[in-house]
Amino acid sequence: MIQRIQTLYLFIAAAMCAVSIFLPLAQFAAGAESFDLCAYGLKDSDGQILIRTNYMAMLLDAACVLPLVIIFLYNRRMLQFRLCVAEIVLLVGAQVIMLIYCFLANRMFSELAFHASSIRVTAFLPVAAILFCWLAARGIMHDEIMVRSLDRIR
Repeated sequence: MIQRIQTLYLFIAAAMCAVSIFLPLAQFAAGAESFDLCAYGLKDSDGQILIRTNYMAMLLDAACVLPLVIIFLYNRRMLQFRLCVAEIVLLVGAQVIMLIYCFLANRMFSELAFHASSIRVTAFLPVAAILFCWLAARGIMHDEIMVRSLDRIR
């Protein structure tokens, strides 16, 4: 249902994943050029993709869509709970792949004479989305326990 607090948590998690998809996750400078690591690839200052990051993009896309699907499965609370756990696994996988790509890009640019790297705040939004998915799963399980206790009373 739209009135439940876990709907708000899931919507916030989807919004955080969407922001992670569209904004740069890290920035690297090598020589006079700067490069941005986005969900879909490592881009130079002209916007051309140098290295594609398809796996990270697929995980973040799925992690963005799944909470919106979970919201509309309000009649099936146990399926909602399982999908919330799957969402947490997707977000952990996306965060691990994101850190791997940041490490590989940093190694690639560290061979040059002048290099600098910075990780943006958007790289940590999936961690916050994990927290909101956990809160949603906790709320869903609380609702399920309450419904089962009411069924037992009848």
